[in-house]
Amino acid sequence: MPLLPDSLRRPLVLAFFAVVTLLGLALHRDYGVSWDEQLDRLNGIISVKYVALRLAPALARRQESFAAIPDMSQNEDVDHGVIFQMPLVVLEKLVGADDPRAVYFLRHLVTFFTVTAGLYAFYRLARLRFGSWVPGLLGAALLLLSPRFFAEAFYNYKDLVFLAFFTGAIYTLSRLLRRPSPGRALTHALLTGAALDVRTMGVLLVAFTVFFAALEMVYRPAIRQSLLRAVLLYVPVTAAVVVAGWPYLWENPVGHFLAAFQSFSRYRSDMLVQYWGQQISVRDLPWHYAPVWLLITTPVPYTLLFLGGVGSLGLTAARRPGAWLRTRTGRQDLLVAVWFFAPLAAIIGLHSVLYDGWRHLYFIYPAFLLLALRGVAASGADRVGSGAARWLRVAVQLLVVGGLLHSTYRIGRDHPYQNVYFSFLPGPVAERLFERDYWGLSGRRGLEWILAHDPSARVLVGTDARASLVLHNNHLLLPPAERARLVLTTGARARYFLTTYRWHPGSYPASYGPEVYCIRVNGVKILSVFRRP
Repeated sequence: MPLLPDSLRRPLVLAFFAVVTLLGLALHRDYGVSWDEQLDRLNGIISVKYVALRLAPALARRQESFAAIPDMSQNEDVDHGVIFQMPLVVLEKLVGADDPRAVYFLRHLVTFFTVTAGLYAFYRLARLRFGSWVPGLLGAALLLLSPRFFAEAFYNYKDLVFLAFFTGAIYTLSRLLRRPSPGRALTHALLTGAALDVRTMGVLLVAFTVFFAALEMVYRPAIRQSLLRAVLLYVPVTAAVVVAGWPYLWENPVGHFLAAFQSFSRYRSDMLVQYWGQQISVRDLPWHYAPVWLLITTPVPYTLLFLGGVGSLGLTAARRPGAWLRTRTGRQDLLVAVWFFAPLAAIIGLHSVLYDGWRHLYFIYPAFLLLALRGVAASGADRVGSGAARWLRVAVQLLVVGGLLHSTYRIGRDHPYQNVYFSFLPGPVAERLFERDYWGLSGRRGLEWILAHDPSARVLVGTDARASLVLHNNHLLLPPAERARLVLTTGARARYFLTTYRWHPGSYPASYGPEVYCIRVNGVKILSVFRRP
């Protein structure tokens, strides 16, 4: 991989993350309210009330708003961690965000900045692995310019925030394994606990830490004692962070955590998803559901680089596995490979419930990109003759540049609906075979269009009963005056019928009236508005 002068490192890295920050400031108001956002916020509010009643009961009972907030025992989403949601709720109060519009704009901005911190951790991790800031910055660019991830960085409180914390924890683990110390163990424990308090799949970090620490002790006897002490410090501190940051665990830490963990594989609903043109129960999805979604939503050049990296890694490991593991680079690559393949294999093997594409596995995507970077690095190895090696390097460089440019183009053209990006499927094919706007973000633009084209004092809008949350969530982003004109009602009573085609991928009968507005993204219809006479 070609290197740039180290003198350019600071200005280029600063410029990159400055641009990312400016993008967040400029774009955070452009996205709708996604399916889970209001429920996630309520989960945080309930937990804040619980904490207040436990730590300052006299003060909490004087809060009039607490009377309308459900108790922890009434919380249906109690098995979702709140270490990210509770600070957001407090921040809303500190900045005086009272109107829902201001609340969700604030939450989108903070979420994006949190993911940006994870992006920086990924830069540092790639820099650590490859020994240069250039592949680190390239990796950060690949992650930023992944269209679906770009959009979801603003509103996906669960999966993208978990990705950020998980990536940060892998970085702190890598540093801990290189030079164990109490400080590094504590930092790693904090990030592991935070990841666990977002998604219980963060328990993988504990397994990774113990396994790779043991492996490091085998190959580096000189650090056995210091690394063992670090791990013995890490485990209880991680447990303490998990319990402290998740009030649901306070009364019964072990029992409640096990219940939350088990709920990941036993989803409460028998929801249907659109997969290969069929409506299939989430309990009956085939093993290839996650791999197929990963393939069709990842830019093709990134996937080709990933395959090259996996091939290069496999050949290196197979030649002399013992010698490979004796190297720090070999053990680091093994960590990355386990990070990517182990969760994917576990999901398939345990038949865990997935829905909405592969978003529950987003946290393995940085490992995917690290393997892609290995493919880039391997293209510079002179193993097949100088002429062939030169052409290979040129081909890989064109693949990298072309992939980044095309992804940038698609992110700009599809804005703010990068969440329905398909890498190589034609629009009509993707529309027929797979889920579209399962987040319901396009509902915002649909409501805005209706109100802009109907001056009535009361505008009746409806949708499918199961998708009513799309209208309720997105009407929160309307200006107060427009929100007051909108009447959300049943589809039968509504003058306008809005659909994002979730659970109803087919066409609608003429009784709904003519289609007066629609949104298409790269040929995929994600929203329609029908108006009855």
